[in-house]
Amino acid sequence: MRLKISAALFAVGMVLLCYGTLKALTLPPVKAETIAENYRIVFFHVPAAVSSFVAFTFTFIFSVAFLRSENYLRDIVAYTSAKFGFAMITAALISGSVWAKVAWGSYWNWDPRETFVLILWFAYAAYFGLRSSIDEYSTKARFSAIYAIFAFVTVPLSYLSSKLFISLHPTTSELKFDVARGSTLGVMILAFLLLYFAFLLIDSKLSEVRDKMGGENYG
Repeated sequence: MRLKISAALFAVGMVLLCYGTLKALTLPPVKAETIAENYRIVFFHVPAAVSSFVAFTFTFIFSVAFLRSENYLRDIVAYTSAKFGFAMITAALISGSVWAKVAWGSYWNWDPRETFVLILWFAYAAYFGLRSSIDEYSTKARFSAIYAIFAFVTVPLSYLSSKLFISLHPTTSELKFDVARGSTLGVMILAFLLLYFAFLLIDSKLSEVRDKMGGENYG
């Protein structure tokens, strides 16, 4: 059943991703000269950032749930979710740097949003480093769950950084798109989220299968 749901989510997500990408690449340029064509990266940068924040939130929730129940399936979900989140925050960092070069003249400006997202990236890189450094699974699961709870602090700090500090990065309320661009961005965010849930279901299921076959590792 889980495989069927994940396949359906993946299929719908890919259709929306292809449609959103086509729309993003064929929309007319904006009037601002410096970002006339390059604004299109927003249609990939924002969904990557949003889906990473959602994924890390699920890692936090399932880490808490694991510590309360000692149910190792919850650790598997937390770890799987963190893998997707880490990939997406890496994509957001790279695409954000490209945007910064076009809009602000430099790939890196130590803007508060850039800086806090980089701290977030290192926090979750350390999460994977912690898991790979511990061989005994029950200890690995417990320590990484505790660490994930503290690492999650970087998620709201990253999101709120452009509101709490003077920042070049536009806030959510400052993003003013017309209906065509706004709907395209919405489609892309939905596509990324559907692909995230598809990955979460299929990868956690594969981890369970590996466990039953005696191949326990989980990071």
